[in-house]
Amino acid sequence: MTTLDPRDGHVVLINTFTVKPGRADELVKLLANATDRGIRNLPGFVSANLHVSFDGSKVVNYAQWRSKEDFERMRSSDEFKKHTADVEALIEGFEPVLYELRYSHAVEREGAPA
Repeated sequence: MTTLDPRDGHVVLINTFTVKPGRADELVKLLANATDRGIRNLPGFVSANLHVSFDGSKVVNYAQWRSKEDFERMRSSDEFKKHTADVEALIEGFEPVLYELRYSHAVEREGAPA
């Protein structure tokens, strides 16, 4: 489960993929399978969340890693390289950017644990 707390010090990847027409669901499935089968087991992985724009032209991966070093190691891993060509076949381009979470605010829901 993704938690957003600046005190955690996690590195945040927001990777926006521009998807070939009609291929968004296929890309989500591919990214989810790659995460479930290998990426999630790499050192430093915290979470991954996949979002699809309403028009289906963009898929965004919001992922958290323990550190920038862990993220960089993942990028050079066999697990990452294994699905890169498959991803490239479904997209027109992508823009991966690393961020540092500085602030988070959420509405407390009735009945939610404090």
